[in-house]
Amino acid sequence: MDSVQEVGSRLAATGYLPDDALATVVFLALKMERPLLLEGEPGTGKTALAEALALALDLPLIRLQCYEGIDATQALYDWDFPRQILHLRALEAVAGGGPDGGDVEEAEKSLYDSRFLLSRPVLAALRESPVVLLVDEIDRADDEFEAFLLEVLSTYQVTIPELGTVKAVEPPIVILTSNRTRELHDALKRRCLYHWIDHPGLEREIEIVRSRAPEVSSALADQVVGLVQQLRHRDDLLKPPGVAETLDWARALDHLGTTEVDLANAAATLGALVKYREDSDRVKMALDRMLAT
Repeated sequence: MDSVQEVGSRLAATGYLPDDALATVVFLALKMERPLLLEGEPGTGKTALAEALALALDLPLIRLQCYEGIDATQALYDWDFPRQILHLRALEAVAGGGPDGGDVEEAEKSLYDSRFLLSRPVLAALRESPVVLLVDEIDRADDEFEAFLLEVLSTYQVTIPELGTVKAVEPPIVILTSNRTRELHDALKRRCLYHWIDHPGLEREIEIVRSRAPEVSSALADQVVGLVQQLRHRDDLLKPPGVAETLDWARALDHLGTTEVDLANAAATLGALVKYREDSDRVKMALDRMLAT
Protein backbone atom coordinates (compact mmCIF):
# COMPACT_ATOMS: atom_id res chain seq x y z
CA MET A 1 0.00 0.00 0.00
CA ASP A 2 1.72 3.13 -1.25
CA SER A 3 -0.37 5.86 0.39
CA VAL A 4 -2.72 6.59 3.26
CA GLN A 5 -5.55 6.90 0.75
CA GLU A 6 -4.84 3.44 -0.64
CA VAL A 7 -4.87 1.98 2.86
CA GLY A 8 -8.26 3.56 3.48
CA SER A 9 -9.74 2.44 0.16
CA ARG A 10 -8.44 -1.15 0.37
CA LEU A 11 -9.68 -1.55 3.93
CA ALA A 12 -13.01 -0.06 2.90
CA ALA A 13 -13.24 -2.64 0.11
CA THR A 14 -13.26 -5.35 2.80
CA GLY A 15 -16.11 -3.62 4.65
CA TYR A 16 -13.90 -1.95 7.28
CA LEU A 17 -14.19 1.85 7.21
CA PRO A 18 -11.21 3.53 8.95
CA ASP A 19 -11.05 7.23 9.64
CA ASP A 20 -8.07 9.24 8.37
CA ALA A 21 -6.10 8.95 11.61
CA LEU A 22 -6.41 5.15 11.70
CA ALA A 23 -5.57 4.78 8.02
CA THR A 24 -2.48 6.94 8.59
CA VAL A 25 -1.12 4.91 11.51
CA VAL A 26 -1.73 1.65 9.63
CA PHE A 27 0.18 3.05 6.64
CA LEU A 28 3.07 4.08 8.89
CA ALA A 29 3.15 0.69 10.63
CA LEU A 30 3.45 -1.02 7.24
CA LYS A 31 6.14 1.34 5.94
CA MET A 32 8.19 1.43 9.14
CA GLU A 33 7.73 -2.31 9.81
CA ARG A 34 6.64 -1.57 13.37
CA PRO A 35 4.01 -3.38 15.46
CA LEU A 36 0.76 -1.46 15.86
CA LEU A 37 -0.80 -1.31 19.32
CA LEU A 38 -4.53 -0.58 19.27
CA GLU A 39 -6.37 0.34 22.46
CA GLY A 40 -10.01 1.19 22.95
CA GLU A 41 -13.29 0.06 24.41
CA PRO A 42 -14.53 -3.44 23.50
CA GLY A 43 -16.45 -3.48 20.24
CA THR A 44 -14.69 -0.56 18.56
CA GLY A 45 -13.14 -2.66 15.78
CA LYS A 46 -9.62 -3.43 16.99
CA THR A 47 -9.66 -7.14 16.15
CA ALA A 48 -11.68 -6.47 13.00
CA LEU A 49 -8.91 -4.18 11.72
CA ALA A 50 -6.37 -7.02 11.78
CA GLU A 51 -8.83 -9.28 9.97
CA ALA A 52 -9.55 -6.61 7.36
CA LEU A 53 -5.85 -5.85 6.87
CA ALA A 54 -5.06 -9.52 6.24
CA LEU A 55 -7.91 -9.66 3.73
CA ALA A 56 -6.85 -6.41 2.02
CA LEU A 57 -3.25 -7.62 1.66
CA ASP A 58 -4.27 -11.19 0.79
CA LEU A 59 -2.14 -12.55 3.64
CA PRO A 60 -2.83 -15.30 6.18
CA LEU A 61 -4.05 -14.12 9.57
CA ILE A 62 -2.45 -15.83 12.58
CA ARG A 63 -4.15 -15.05 15.88
CA LEU A 64 -2.75 -15.36 19.37
CA GLN A 65 -5.54 -14.96 21.93
CA CYS A 66 -4.05 -13.85 25.22
CA TYR A 67 -5.44 -14.86 28.59
CA GLU A 68 -4.39 -14.87 32.23
CA GLY A 69 -1.57 -17.37 32.73
CA ILE A 70 -0.49 -17.67 29.09
CA ASP A 71 3.21 -18.40 28.74
CA ALA A 72 5.84 -18.71 26.02
CA THR A 73 4.98 -22.37 25.36
CA GLN A 74 1.44 -21.50 24.27
CA ALA A 75 2.79 -18.73 22.04
CA LEU A 76 5.90 -20.36 20.57
CA TYR A 77 6.01 -24.11 20.15
CA ASP A 78 5.53 -27.53 21.66
CA TRP A 79 6.68 -31.02 20.75
CA ASP A 80 4.31 -33.63 19.32
CA PHE A 81 4.80 -36.13 22.13
CA PRO A 82 2.56 -38.94 20.72
CA ARG A 83 4.41 -38.88 17.37
CA GLN A 84 7.76 -38.87 19.16
CA ILE A 85 6.74 -42.02 21.07
CA LEU A 86 5.65 -43.72 17.85
CA HIS A 87 8.94 -42.75 16.23
CA LEU A 88 10.92 -44.16 19.15
CA ARG A 89 9.00 -47.43 19.00
CA ALA A 90 9.67 -47.66 15.26
CA LEU A 91 13.39 -47.21 15.91
CA GLU A 92 13.28 -49.94 18.53
CA ALA A 93 11.52 -52.30 16.14
CA VAL A 94 14.08 -51.67 13.40
CA ALA A 95 16.92 -52.17 15.88
CA GLY A 96 15.41 -55.44 17.06
CA GLY A 97 14.61 -54.50 20.61
CA GLY A 98 16.15 -51.08 21.00
CA PRO A 99 19.19 -49.06 20.07
CA ASP A 100 22.26 -49.28 22.25
CA GLY A 101 25.68 -47.71 22.55
CA GLY A 102 26.21 -44.79 20.20
CA ASP A 103 22.78 -45.31 18.63
CA VAL A 104 21.04 -44.01 21.76
CA GLU A 105 22.34 -40.48 21.23
CA GLU A 106 21.27 -40.52 17.59
CA ALA A 107 17.84 -41.81 18.56
CA GLU A 108 17.44 -38.98 21.06
CA LYS A 109 18.47 -36.39 18.48
CA SER A 110 15.98 -37.75 15.97
CA LEU A 111 13.15 -37.17 18.45
CA TYR A 112 13.68 -33.40 18.18
CA ASP A 113 13.42 -33.11 14.43
CA SER A 114 11.42 -30.24 12.92
CA ARG A 115 8.75 -32.69 11.76
CA PHE A 116 7.76 -33.20 15.41
CA LEU A 117 7.62 -29.46 16.14
CA LEU A 118 4.18 -27.96 16.75
CA SER A 119 4.33 -24.28 15.85
CA ARG A 120 2.19 -22.03 18.01
CA PRO A 121 1.10 -18.60 16.69
CA VAL A 122 4.28 -16.55 17.27
CA LEU A 123 6.65 -19.17 15.86
CA ALA A 124 4.25 -19.87 12.98
CA ALA A 125 4.25 -16.16 12.12
CA LEU A 126 8.07 -16.05 12.09
CA ARG A 127 8.35 -19.17 9.94
CA GLU A 128 5.53 -18.37 7.50
CA SER A 129 5.84 -14.59 7.13
CA PRO A 130 4.64 -12.53 5.32
CA VAL A 131 1.54 -12.86 7.51
CA VAL A 132 -0.56 -10.68 9.78
CA LEU A 133 0.01 -11.67 13.41
CA LEU A 134 -2.82 -10.58 15.71
CA VAL A 135 -1.92 -10.58 19.42
CA ASP A 136 -5.41 -10.11 20.83
CA GLU A 137 -6.09 -8.63 24.28
CA ILE A 138 -2.45 -8.41 25.37
CA ASP A 139 -3.63 -6.65 28.54
CA ARG A 140 -5.03 -9.97 29.80
CA ALA A 141 -1.53 -11.56 29.87
CA ASP A 142 0.91 -11.06 32.74
CA ASP A 143 4.16 -9.07 32.93
CA GLU A 144 6.40 -12.06 32.14
CA PHE A 145 4.58 -12.80 28.90
CA GLU A 146 4.66 -9.14 27.94
CA ALA A 147 8.46 -9.14 28.42
CA PHE A 148 8.79 -12.28 26.29
CA LEU A 149 6.71 -10.72 23.53
CA LEU A 150 8.79 -7.55 23.63
CA GLU A 151 11.94 -9.59 23.09
CA VAL A 152 10.46 -11.38 20.08
CA LEU A 153 9.17 -8.15 18.54
CA SER A 154 12.58 -6.53 18.96
CA THR A 155 14.42 -9.09 16.83
CA TYR A 156 11.72 -11.15 15.09
CA GLN A 157 13.57 -14.29 16.05
CA VAL A 158 13.42 -17.04 18.67
CA THR A 159 15.84 -19.77 19.67
CA ILE A 160 14.72 -23.37 19.98
CA PRO A 161 17.41 -25.17 21.99
CA GLU A 162 17.08 -28.43 20.07
CA LEU A 163 16.96 -26.85 16.59
CA GLY A 164 18.63 -23.45 16.74
CA THR A 165 17.46 -19.93 15.93
CA VAL A 166 14.41 -19.21 13.80
CA LYS A 167 14.39 -15.71 12.29
CA ALA A 168 11.70 -14.26 10.08
CA VAL A 169 12.90 -13.67 6.52
CA GLU A 170 10.43 -10.79 6.41
CA PRO A 171 8.97 -9.28 9.59
CA PRO A 172 5.31 -10.18 10.04
CA ILE A 173 2.73 -7.41 10.25
CA VAL A 174 1.92 -7.34 13.96
CA ILE A 175 -1.29 -5.94 15.42
CA LEU A 176 -1.66 -5.90 19.21
CA THR A 177 -4.99 -5.08 20.83
CA SER A 178 -5.79 -4.04 24.38
CA ASN A 179 -9.04 -3.21 26.17
CA ARG A 180 -6.91 -1.40 28.77
CA THR A 181 -7.92 -3.58 31.70
CA ARG A 182 -4.38 -2.83 32.90
CA GLU A 183 -1.60 -0.53 31.79
CA LEU A 184 1.01 -2.03 29.49
CA HIS A 185 4.68 -1.43 30.17
CA ASP A 186 6.35 1.54 28.51
CA ALA A 187 8.99 -0.70 26.92
CA LEU A 188 6.36 -2.52 24.87
CA LYS A 189 4.61 0.71 23.96
CA ARG A 190 7.89 2.24 22.76
CA ARG A 191 8.40 -0.71 20.41
CA CYS A 192 5.00 -0.10 18.80
CA LEU A 193 3.12 2.61 17.00
CA TYR A 194 0.05 3.47 19.06
CA HIS A 195 -3.55 4.36 18.26
CA TRP A 196 -6.63 4.71 20.40
CA ILE A 197 -9.79 3.59 18.58
CA ASP A 198 -12.82 5.45 19.84
CA HIS A 199 -16.47 4.84 19.06
CA PRO A 200 -17.28 6.33 15.65
CA GLY A 201 -19.40 9.38 15.16
CA LEU A 202 -22.98 9.24 13.89
CA GLU A 203 -22.32 9.52 10.16
CA ARG A 204 -19.40 7.11 10.14
CA GLU A 205 -21.28 4.51 12.17
CA ILE A 206 -24.20 4.73 9.75
CA GLU A 207 -21.73 4.10 6.91
CA ILE A 208 -20.35 1.09 8.79
CA VAL A 209 -23.80 -0.43 9.28
CA ARG A 210 -24.74 0.13 5.65
CA SER A 211 -21.46 -1.42 4.53
CA ARG A 212 -21.36 -4.41 6.91
CA ALA A 213 -25.11 -5.07 7.00
CA PRO A 214 -26.41 -4.04 3.57
CA GLU A 215 -29.58 -6.09 4.06
CA VAL A 216 -30.73 -3.59 6.71
CA SER A 217 -32.79 -0.74 5.26
CA SER A 218 -31.27 2.73 5.29
CA ALA A 219 -34.08 4.08 7.46
CA LEU A 220 -33.67 1.33 10.05
CA ALA A 221 -29.88 1.72 10.04
CA ASP A 222 -30.20 5.46 10.64
CA GLN A 223 -32.63 4.96 13.52
CA VAL A 224 -30.63 2.18 15.17
CA VAL A 225 -27.38 4.15 15.03
CA GLY A 226 -29.08 7.27 16.34
CA LEU A 227 -30.45 5.38 19.36
CA VAL A 228 -27.12 3.67 20.05
CA GLN A 229 -25.27 6.97 19.88
CA GLN A 230 -27.60 8.40 22.53
CA LEU A 231 -27.16 5.33 24.75
CA ARG A 232 -23.35 5.64 24.61
CA HIS A 233 -23.53 9.08 26.14
CA ARG A 234 -25.16 7.70 29.27
CA ASP A 235 -22.87 7.32 32.28
CA ASP A 236 -24.85 4.58 34.06
CA LEU A 237 -24.22 1.61 31.71
CA LEU A 238 -21.77 -1.10 32.77
CA LYS A 239 -20.79 -1.66 29.13
CA PRO A 240 -21.97 0.83 26.52
CA PRO A 241 -22.72 -0.88 23.19
CA GLY A 242 -19.88 -0.99 20.67
CA VAL A 243 -20.06 -1.05 16.90
CA ALA A 244 -20.28 -4.85 16.98
CA GLU A 245 -23.44 -4.57 19.12
CA THR A 246 -24.88 -1.92 16.80
CA LEU A 247 -24.48 -4.31 13.86
CA ASP A 248 -25.98 -7.22 15.81
CA TRP A 249 -28.96 -5.15 16.92
CA ALA A 250 -29.63 -3.83 13.41
CA ARG A 251 -29.49 -7.38 11.99
CA ALA A 252 -31.69 -8.75 14.77
CA LEU A 253 -34.36 -6.11 14.13
CA ASP A 254 -34.12 -6.75 10.38
CA HIS A 255 -34.62 -10.50 10.92
CA LEU A 256 -37.86 -9.71 12.77
CA GLY A 257 -39.08 -7.74 9.77
CA THR A 258 -38.80 -4.45 11.63
CA THR A 259 -38.83 -1.33 9.46
CA GLU A 260 -39.02 1.16 12.33
CA VAL A 261 -37.83 0.56 15.87
CA ASP A 262 -40.68 0.34 18.40
CA LEU A 263 -40.51 -0.48 22.09
CA ALA A 264 -41.78 -4.06 21.71
CA ASN A 265 -39.21 -5.07 19.09
CA ALA A 266 -36.48 -3.13 20.84
CA ALA A 267 -37.15 -4.95 24.12
CA ALA A 268 -37.30 -8.33 22.35
CA THR A 269 -33.87 -7.83 20.75
CA LEU A 270 -31.96 -6.19 23.59
CA GLY A 271 -29.86 -9.33 24.00
CA ALA A 272 -28.04 -8.30 20.83
CA LEU A 273 -27.31 -4.81 22.19
CA VAL A 274 -26.50 -5.09 25.91
CA LYS A 275 -24.90 -7.92 27.88
CA TYR A 276 -25.76 -7.13 31.51
CA ARG A 277 -29.15 -7.43 33.21
CA GLU A 278 -28.68 -4.06 34.90
CA ASP A 279 -27.94 -2.44 31.53
CA SER A 280 -30.97 -4.14 29.99
CA ASP A 281 -33.31 -2.57 32.56
CA ARG A 282 -31.73 0.87 32.15
CA VAL A 283 -31.79 0.71 28.34
CA LYS A 284 -35.45 -0.36 28.30
CA MET A 285 -36.42 2.71 30.30
CA ALA A 286 -34.19 4.95 28.18
CA LEU A 287 -35.60 3.59 24.91
CA ASP A 288 -39.12 4.08 26.23
CA ARG A 289 -38.39 7.76 26.64
CA MET A 290 -36.43 8.11 23.38
CA LEU A 291 -39.03 6.35 21.24
CA ALA A 292 -41.85 8.32 22.79
CA THR A 293 -40.39 11.62 21.63
